[in-house]
Amino acid sequence: MNEYEEKNLIMQQYRLYAEQKDTFINRSFSVNRFYLILSIILLVLINLTQNVLFAYSLTLPFVFSLVGMGICVLWWMNMDSYNLLIKIKFSKVLEEIEKQLPIQPYEKEHTAIEEYRTNKKAFLFSDMQKVFAIVLFIMFFVALLNELIPMILKQFFL
Repeated sequence: MNEYEEKNLIMQQYRLYAEQKDTFINRSFSVNRFYLILSIILLVLINLTQNVLFAYSLTLPFVFSLVGMGICVLWWMNMDSYNLLIKIKFSKVLEEIEKQLPIQPYEKEHTAIEEYRTNKKAFLFSDMQKVFAIVLFIMFFVALLNELIPMILKQFFL
């Protein structure tokens, strides 16, 4: 294989891996959108089903709150998994392939982002998604307490 064919093959591999990274990032956004919509639906259901009994004196808001908290934990774990794979699997591999190319756009982009975050303490989109998961978890926890405290008080004062 001559030098031109080798460079062309490297460029094709680089392009393919960059496209896979973009597809993976888009899938990550779709998964985050799913968790956000599911959480909002559960919050609406909590408000619409006040005082509706489920089983064993548990209300539907109590059950929906537990489910919502579980979904928030899964959301957090899923985001960590996607972020890890994007940073390590895709970015590191692309940077290694770039070393064989005349310029290294991903490495330069990564360096620029790290410098910006260090100097400005930037809050990236993945950080905001984690904040959403935490805020929603707290909302579900408050809704759970809202259902749990009256049940406990009822047991002690009956």
